[in-house]
Amino acid sequence: MGPGNPAVPTPMPSLYTAAERARRDQTRWTLVQGILAPLQFLVFAISLLLVLRTMVTGEGYALAQGSILLKTGLLYLIMVTGACWEKVVFGRYLFAGPFFWEDVVSMGVIVLHSAVLLAMFWPLSVQAQLYLTLVAYAAYVVNAAQFLWKFRLARQDGAGRGS
Repeated sequence: MGPGNPAVPTPMPSLYTAAERARRDQTRWTLVQGILAPLQFLVFAISLLLVLRTMVTGEGYALAQGSILLKTGLLYLIMVTGACWEKVVFGRYLFAGPFFWEDVVSMGVIVLHSAVLLAMFWPLSVQAQLYLTLVAYAAYVVNAAQFLWKFRLARQDGAGRGS
């Protein structure tokens, strides 16, 4: 509640300034992110099922591996286009104030997914590769939850401002 008056709620700080909001709404990168994020999640969900199927049955490794490559490629693409979005909206490619922690976690997600790619060419067992993939996917879920949380906050902020 508000300082000095527990009955008055303290307003949450705005995610964007008016100028940042205008840039966000005008840049093509917002649309690109809006398309890539759900596409990446769909590919993730399918890939997760394929990875789990391979772990349980021992079959379908090539298909699981292909889905991992596609998921990782989309991750790299969304990270590059997201950095472009952040540059247009906030004036810096990464670690802008409102998205600092999302970017920190995103870097971990990138490292883990890159490790999965390296593991495909390293003499690791298929099971070890798939377990590493599950760790990378778990980190991706955390990062996706951060994204959804910020998306929700941005919608609430926009609704509160009548935009």
